Amino acid sequence: MATIVQTGDLVKTVIASLIAGVGVTAIFSVAIWGAARFADLSREGRPLAAGAAAALGALALTTTLAAVAVGIVVMTSK
Repeated sequence: MATIVQTGDLVKTVIASLIAGVGVTAIFSVAIWGAARFADLSREGRPLAAGAAAALGALALTTTLAAVAVGIVVMTSK
């Protein structure tokens, strides 16, 4: 009898998409937080802390863009 749905593969796909969706969203929220803290700390005259917040935000944004790029590569390679 032919199998219509590969249940194991479907479960793996759902779990991977949930992890990726929540993970990328969380990382992007850190990027937004870093930008907001940078603006706040710059106005308060705290350049060292503002620079650290900006660096964290930039790292999180770079990680988000890398995750999106990896996702596109994975989708197009199958």
